Amino acid sequence: MDGISIVSDTNPLIYLLNGNREVANYLDGKQVWISVITELELFGKKDLSTNEIKEINLLLESCFIAEMNLHIKQITKDLMQKASVKLPDAIVAATAIYLDFPLLTADTGFEKVPGLNLILLEV
Repeated sequence: MDGISIVSDTNPLIYLLNGNREVANYLDGKQVWISVITELELFGKKDLSTNEIKEINLLLESCFIAEMNLHIKQITKDLMQKASVKLPDAIVAATAIYLDFPLLTADTGFEKVPGLNLILLEV
């Protein structure tokens, strides 16, 4: 790895699992961090097959998972007061802000989050 770290939102990882080469190429060589929320959201699709669960778990093994801590909780609370974002998105954004890494997402709703270094995918 070249030492470049990013936080990934759930949607780039779903694109990756669906075979999106653009996302795969972008993530290649990077340390990929995710929020515990993203980890859980990856299992949100109903009736995942055994193979899909295996693929998700293999992907998760290559990611660093940032667990919730007091700092992330406080940043989340602040973001929910300052920006109109849903709780899961606030936690993902707070994780990126806490780690001081850019957030990779295709969700334009993150553009309204103050203090967030955003990498917006156009997929």
